[in-house]
Amino acid sequence: MTDQGRESGAPFGIAEVTGPSMVPTLLHGDLLLVHYGAAPRPGDVVVLRHPLQQDLRIVKRLTGRRGGGWWVESDNPYAEGGDSRVFGSVPPDLLLGRVRARYRPLAPGGQRSVGAVLSWLLSSVRPVLSDRSLSSRLRAR
Repeated sequence: MTDQGRESGAPFGIAEVTGPSMVPTLLHGDLLLVHYGAAPRPGDVVVLRHPLQQDLRIVKRLTGRRGGGWWVESDNPYAEGGDSRVFGSVPPDLLLGRVRARYRPLAPGGQRSVGAVLSWLLSSVRPVLSDRSLSSRLRAR
């Protein structure tokens, strides 16, 4: 994941998804609108520093609090490694921000007609919502 904007101190920034760990919610190449410093809640998709390699930024879903930290998981159950099942709970200070929206860039050399751009807007720009059913299931256990 590449992360632009946090170093500038801006409350919002853009990050690019690399890899399949958040499929189907996020796809490789998606661009994310990240709200830095937003209060995290279970079910949120967040950008965080990898606990074992803190210069690496990753995007995961918060599934709850465990052992004084956050438990984070990939949305893709077939993605290997890279979440709390491997590195345990994540200290709160490693969470950078909540993902508010994702969009897929226009294809290079694609059509730029008004209809094509409107079609792209309707299909490519989406809010990234918290999975509230996830937090309800966690509380019910």
